[in-house]
Amino acid sequence: MKLFTVSQMVAAEKTADSLGNSYAHMMETAGRGVAEAVMARWPMAGASVLVLVGPGNNGGDGLVAGRILAEAGADVAFYLFKPRDPAKDENYAKIQQMGLFAVNASFDQRFRVLRTRLRVTDILIDALLGTGVTRPITGDLAKLMQQATTGLAERRAELAAAVRPMLTNLTNFSDKVTRRQGDKVTSADPVTLSPGHLVTPSPLHPFTPSPLHPFTVAVDCPSGLNCDTGELDPVALPADLIVTFAGPKRGHFIFPGATAVGELVVADIGITEEMVADVPVEVATLEMARELLPARPKDGHKGTFGKLLIAAGCEQYRGAPLLAARGAFRAGAGLVTLAVPTALRLGISIALPEATYTAIEEEGWLTAVAARHIHQTASQYDALLVGPGLGDADDFISTLFPADDPAPDLPTLIDADGLNALSRLDNWWQRLPARCVLTPHPAEMARLMGISLAELLERDRIETALAQAVKWNQVVLLKGAYTVVAAPDRRATLLPFANPVLSVGGSGDVLSGVIATLLGQGLAPYDAARLGGTLHGLAAARSGRKSGLLASEIADWLPEAIKLL
Repeated sequence: MKLFTVSQMVAAEKTADSLGNSYAHMMETAGRGVAEAVMARWPMAGASVLVLVGPGNNGGDGLVAGRILAEAGADVAFYLFKPRDPAKDENYAKIQQMGLFAVNASFDQRFRVLRTRLRVTDILIDALLGTGVTRPITGDLAKLMQQATTGLAERRAELAAAVRPMLTNLTNFSDKVTRRQGDKVTSADPVTLSPGHLVTPSPLHPFTPSPLHPFTVAVDCPSGLNCDTGELDPVALPADLIVTFAGPKRGHFIFPGATAVGELVVADIGITEEMVADVPVEVATLEMARELLPARPKDGHKGTFGKLLIAAGCEQYRGAPLLAARGAFRAGAGLVTLAVPTALRLGISIALPEATYTAIEEEGWLTAVAARHIHQTASQYDALLVGPGLGDADDFISTLFPADDPAPDLPTLIDADGLNALSRLDNWWQRLPARCVLTPHPAEMARLMGISLAELLERDRIETALAQAVKWNQVVLLKGAYTVVAAPDRRATLLPFANPVLSVGGSGDVLSGVIATLLGQGLAPYDAARLGGTLHGLAAARSGRKSGLLASEIADWLPEAIKLL
């Protein structure tokens, strides 16, 4: 699935129109996609829907969506920011023919009609601007959006008061909520969307509308979110559900704008792969991950599923190699051998008796001696993982990746202290073997680039990862909320995970073990990185938690992620 800039999306629609998929047809398809997504999440019988209609194509999409929801039994009203001429606007003419309520904002003194309608609204559809935001929102439109925000807040408060319990129990802390007798609160059950028309790049469960607030739906993009930069206007309307078209836009995944993005669903509007072949950036989907997942043949043995060597750990960071190895085993590695200081082996062997060890006799940390041993034994393994918890590893890294001799000819993942040690070497990228994956977090990325962290954070994450992958001629996985995987051939994949449960010490070590396992099972570095990152994010999502998940528990959820695929 492609990840678009606004200009790329405009070009794709223009190409589609020239090839016979007209703008009118795409608008009908887009509006139907919005309606189907809403109907999948909320019962329409008796539902009160308000559509905020902008002056452009986004407003046209909203008119189509509202018409279809009305046909499904909803009570739908339309609030138009600018007048529309039914003689020239087929979609506006259709809602008039159906007798649906519509009002122009210019006729609504002090927004009385808008505020009155919001008091009974269950579902608000934002079809004001879509991807059209390029400058601050001011004037009458800003006033309209502010009134909508205030009206939604009042509606939330009213609904919350209606279900607030009269009694507060201070001894029963179950999750059962006691409400006033006679109150009836319902919500739609989660549904599975058909794979043909609607797909979601988010692996999280479908959104279940809360009865305590109106369900807000954005057409293509929340009004006020810049879909290129992620900037968020002060009057922006955050959405519980966004239905975007052909593929998500970059601004959906850039903060602060990403804070206004709830569940993100992509509707197919007939833009084919051939029409967008020149768009280099993708977003990971379950379908992509499923296609990349290595086979598990019934007659496989330990060697079939990869022999991985992990060089990691020191006395200060004893858990890092254990977490990497746990991630590797949970991701399906056949054999995991640890090159770790002898001081760490007893503790690791108790926690993970499945691991084996190299014949390295170094007490507290790895040195050049261990690096030379790895050079000598590299042919026994299918992949190499270097870096987690190494501590001060300059001698080890400079010997493992020498400037004048070839490094071990193995698919290699370098992380954490391995990256930090590399950053202190001149032209470090010229020392690396051909098939590497580098997995820096932002601070490590800044060190590798020789810039400050503040400067890095000002840059576009996707473009930065792409530029460095090209310069270093290696696959780069730049960690963070919405991790980016970039390849030297200028392909990139964004991983649609921004889950705070992943923000725990050791999470990156587990990720390294997963990706290294996939390298050992024969995946190319780019595929191993984007599949490994997806499995890691899926594991956290499948846990259902937002906090309190240990890194080792993330590893333990990996089989569930694989089972899902």
